[in-house]
Amino acid sequence: MFGEIAHRYDFMNHLLSGGVDHYWRWRTVRAVPPRGEAPILDICTGTGDLAFAYWKKGRGRTPVVGADFTHEMLTHARRKLSARSSPSSGEPSIAFLEADAQRLPFEDEEFQIVCVAFGLRNVADTRAGLLEMVRVCRRGGRVAVLEFSTPRNRIFGGVYRWYFRHVLPRIGQLLARNRESAYRYLPESVEEFPEGGELTALMEDCGLTETSFRRLTWGISTLYVGCKPSR
Repeated sequence: MFGEIAHRYDFMNHLLSGGVDHYWRWRTVRAVPPRGEAPILDICTGTGDLAFAYWKKGRGRTPVVGADFTHEMLTHARRKLSARSSPSSGEPSIAFLEADAQRLPFEDEEFQIVCVAFGLRNVADTRAGLLEMVRVCRRGGRVAVLEFSTPRNRIFGGVYRWYFRHVLPRIGQLLARNRESAYRYLPESVEEFPEGGELTALMEDCGLTETSFRRLTWGISTLYVGCKPSR
C-alpha cells in the first residue's frame, strides 16, 4: 500500500494537511533538539522529512539515520538526499536503510534521540515498536512520537472527523490513484490508535520516564516525549 503511494507521498501530505505537517515536524525538532553529535534515529521515516529536519537542526554535524520498511519510500528519500548533496559540501551525514521497526538492526543504546512521525500506528505491534525504540536509545536520551490524533473540541472535532472520514479519503484516492485504499486506511488507523494518556502509559510500561504529550493544531496531531532513565 505504501509502496503504491510513494511517488506522490510528499505532495499528498502537504496538500491534505494544508502544509501544516511542516510545522508539526518543526515543533518536534524544537521540543526535542539534538544535544551534541551523538546519532539520531528516525524510524518509519517514509521519504525522510523528519530525518531531514533533524539533520538541518544539527547543521549537518549530527549523524541521522532514517529507517523504513518500504523500499519505494526510501528510494524517494535517497533522491531527496542526492538533491541536497553537492561536490563542495560533500556527503551529508544522513543515511537511509530498510529495516523493520520491530527488529531494528542496531546495537543497544546507540542513539541520543529515537523518533517517529506518523508511523508508529502503522507498526503491527505498537508495544514491540516502542520497546525497540527504547532499546536503541541511549540512557538519558529521548524518544519522540509525533502522531495524528482526534481534536477534543466538540464543534471543531465534529467538522474535522467528517472531513477526515469522508472528504480526505476521496481526495486522496482520486489524486494518488493507487489500487489499495491508503487514504481510507488513514482515518481508520488513527481512530484505533491509542492517544493521550493511554499512549504515554504504554511508553512508561516500555521503560520510559518523564513522559508528556502536547496537542498541536487544535489536537489534529500530538507530540509524545519520554526519557530513557540514566540508570
